[in-house]
This record gives sequence, C-alpha cells and structure tokens, in this order.
Amino acid sequence: MKKFLNQFIYPALSGLIVAFLVIMLAPNWLGLPQLNFNNVLNKGEQLLGIGQVSYSSAVKIAAPAVVNIATATLVNESSRSRMPKSPFTENNLGRAKVETSLGSGVIISDDGYLLTNNHVIEGADRIVAVLKDGREVSASIVGRDPETDLAVLKIDLKDLPSLDLVDSGQTEVGDVVLAIGNPFGLGQTVTMGIISATGRNDLSLNTYEDFIQTDAAINVGNSGGALISARGELLGINTLLFSRGGGNEGVGFAIPSSMARFVTQSIIKYGRVVRGWLGIESQPLTSQLAEAYGVENNAGILISGVYDNGPADKAGLRRGDILTAINNISTSDGKKVMNMVAQEPPGSEVTLQILRNNKPLEMKAVVATRPNMVN
Repeated sequence: MKKFLNQFIYPALSGLIVAFLVIMLAPNWLGLPQLNFNNVLNKGEQLLGIGQVSYSSAVKIAAPAVVNIATATLVNESSRSRMPKSPFTENNLGRAKVETSLGSGVIISDDGYLLTNNHVIEGADRIVAVLKDGREVSASIVGRDPETDLAVLKIDLKDLPSLDLVDSGQTEVGDVVLAIGNPFGLGQTVTMGIISATGRNDLSLNTYEDFIQTDAAINVGNSGGALISARGELLGINTLLFSRGGGNEGVGFAIPSSMARFVTQSIIKYGRVVRGWLGIESQPLTSQLAEAYGVENNAGILISGVYDNGPADKAGLRRGDILTAINNISTSDGKKVMNMVAQEPPGSEVTLQILRNNKPLEMKAVVATRPNMVN
C-alpha cells in the first residue's frame, strides 16, 4: 500500500497542486487570462458567481447628481393658511410662521434642470437645493404635474453632474437597485434592494401610475431622490413608501424614468404636461362580463363611456365595445391604456382594434389634447 501511495497517489496530488498554482499565479503560461483580484474587489465585478462585492462605482456615478431639497412656506399662525407673497407688515410678521420641509431631487441636465416630487415643493414660497459638494442654491419651479406627482425645477448653475432618464422598460423583477436621497434630513444616504414588481398602477394615489416597487429602504425625505441600477443608471424617482407604522417595511415605490422623461420634456417645452386623449371611460373585463359578452377573459377592456365629440366618438367607438388593442398593442389593462394614450402626440392617428357583437372591427382615431383635469 505504501509503495502504491509513493508511486501513484503522492505524485498525482503534487501535480494537481502545481497545476493549481500555475493557473492562479501564471495563467498566461497556459494561454489563460490573468486574474486581477484588485479589479474584482474594487470595481464590483462578479466573483465566482456570487454577485457584486461592491456598488461603489454606481454610487460614484449617480450620487453627485442627487440633491437635498429644503422648502420654506410662510403660514398664518392663527388660521394655518398660507400668507400672501406680498411684503410683510409688522402685523403680519407677528402672526406669521415659517414651516420647513425636506426632500430630495435629481439633476437631469448639466445646465440645471432638476426633477423631484410635486408634493415635496407644493405650496413652497422658497426652495433651496443643496448639492453633494455643499453648494446651496435657490431653485425656481419650471412646471408641476400633480397627476404623476412630479415637478421640474431649475437652478442657475452650469456644468453640473447629471443623470439621464434611461428606458426603465428594460428593468426586471429581481434586478438590484439603489435608492439615494435625504431620509429624515440626515444627508445623502444610499440603501440597496431589488425590484420587487413593475407596472403597479392600482394604488389610487395618482391619476397616472406605473410604479416600480422596491424593497430598497425609502423613508421620509427620500421623496424625489434617485432609484438607480447597479450600473448607476437613473431608473426612477423615489416617491413614497407603504407603511402601517410610518417606517420602512420593505415596500417602496418609484415613478419610472420613462414616465418621468415624458413629463419632463413636456414641462420644459410647454410649461405644462400636454397629454393625448381619446375621450373614453373603461372598466376591466371581468370573467362574468367576458362570459356575458361571449369573449375570452383578458380579451381587452370594456368601453363604459364615450365623450361626445371626442376622438373615440368621432372614430365610431361605442359604449359596450371591447377595446382589444391600440396600434396592435394589447389593451387588457385600462390604466396602461391611459398611460399609453397620454404619451401619444395630439394630432397623431392611432388604430383601434375592437370587438363589437363578438366581431372584430378596426377604426382610426385622431388623438386630441387631454383637457386640464387638475388645477
């Protein structure tokens, strides 16, 4: 046995050890790429399939573009109403109180455009943006959109660090994300999680909803901050958390960057959001309704109302029709249909595919400008 070990086993083990050392220390001898462990650890590259060791590179890209936002609102202490913006008299000063609040924002252009939540700056008499490098600058409101809870601000600085609003439609459940903001006024803070769900539109918080859900910690003060990918891309604007006790419970929501980009571009161009409109009301096609109409479940949405002389009415759409697709894109979700139509330029033509009396029909509608529903 000893002779067998000496002749076969020990030489084999020695050979394996030598081969391992060559692969680790001089892989180029065998035509293999050199391993750079400093690269792996410092740049957050994947190590033996266990995921990223660090997300510092993503934070370094995104963090300089995230600002703290402080607002001040002058209120009448006796009536709790806002004071007029005209110069204050001594009597007014005696009854006035300044209320402050904190939030976050994201610089989206190097010439000073900022994106934040509408509720962060709503009613504010003064808005101050505090950059990561410590600079403080007054911000003006370019436009607000209460229907998505977004607002565009402007600061008078140039050559600023900024983040592009990427196509958030490419995100998937399970993707690692980081939330950057100013929770509780502590200063810039980064939290990590994953995308828990996409396309959340049944929260009844905004008129237009298409939320990214994440378990990255979002707390009071994070509103308006950035939700970024592991590569430092801006995927969304953090907007709210669901909590029974007021703290983070792993259910937070962000407005996706695709929706934010549409709102931002419209506000910068027109000073308000210009949305497409078909003039329809709809309801989900439940299994009972589908059976009553003799169609399959999820075939589309049931048209429950058509505005007189609206685009859909002029195209020939009727109450009781089942809208199955717009421009060959299926329409089984009424909220998604509304979001999709809203981003169609007024004056453009869309093709409506419907079922009427269980027969397929197709009609053309010219999208109109949505009437202003919110002051």
